[in-house]
Amino acid sequence: MTITSQARSFDLAAASYAANRPSYPPALLDAVEEFTGRPLKGARVADVGAGTGLATTLLRARGADVIAVEPGPGMASQFRLRLPEVPLVIGDGNNLPLASDSIDILTYAQAWHWTDQGKSVPEALRVLRTGGALALWWNDSDSAVPWIADQDARLRRLFGADSAPDPMARFRGLPSELDFINRHVPWTRSVPLDMHLANLSSYSDFLVLGKKATNTFLAQERDLLAKVFPNGTVEEHYVVSLAVATR
Repeated sequence: MTITSQARSFDLAAASYAANRPSYPPALLDAVEEFTGRPLKGARVADVGAGTGLATTLLRARGADVIAVEPGPGMASQFRLRLPEVPLVIGDGNNLPLASDSIDILTYAQAWHWTDQGKSVPEALRVLRTGGALALWWNDSDSAVPWIADQDARLRRLFGADSAPDPMARFRGLPSELDFINRHVPWTRSVPLDMHLANLSSYSDFLVLGKKATNTFLAQERDLLAKVFPNGTVEEHYVVSLAVATR
C-alpha cells in the first residue's frame, strides 16, 4: 500500500466522508488572515486536496475567490454535489494544474502529508504570487481529553503504532526552505455516537484495514463509548495544527 493508493482510498468512502467528517472552527480562518496579513475576502485561493469541500465552503463564506484541486473522482463528485458553482480541477499538489503567479493563498486542509515535498514545494512557490502564502492545517483529536486518550491507545494497538500522540507532530518535517509560523487552535463539536463512529471509519487507516476488522473494532468502541456518553451524544475535542509560510 503506497501513500498515493492510501490517499486515494478516500474515494471508497466519499459519501461517508462528506456526511460525517468535522469541519473547522472560525478561529482557524481568523488565524489564517492574521498570519497572511490579509483578509480572505477577495483573495484568490486554491484549496488543494479539497476533498468533499469542507474547507472550501468556509473559505467561500469568508468571501474568498476559490478554485479547488482534488485528485480523487469519488471525492470530486461529492464536492460537486456540495459546491456545484465552485471551479474544480482534477490534480494534486505534486503537479498543480494552475497558472504560475496566479494564487494569493494556497491551502492544504488535511492534505499536505500526502504530497512529495520535493515536488509540492516548488509547485507551491510557482503558483503563488509574490507575497502569497502557503497555509497547511490538520484537524486532530485532542488526546489531552481522557476518553480520547483511551481511544487513541486502542487505535494504536489496532494499527500497531508504537509512538504516543505528539502535539507538535504536524509541525515536524515541514519543508525547511520555507519559514513557517505555527498555531494550535482547539475546538469541540457534539455529535451522535453513530456519527462519531462513522467519522472514525472514514479515515484511511480503516479504509485499508478491511470491513470485517473495522466493524469488529467499531462494535467494541460503540459499547465502550455508550458508557462514557449514556445520552448518546459524543463531545469530540479537536486541535487544529496550522502552519503558514509567506512567499
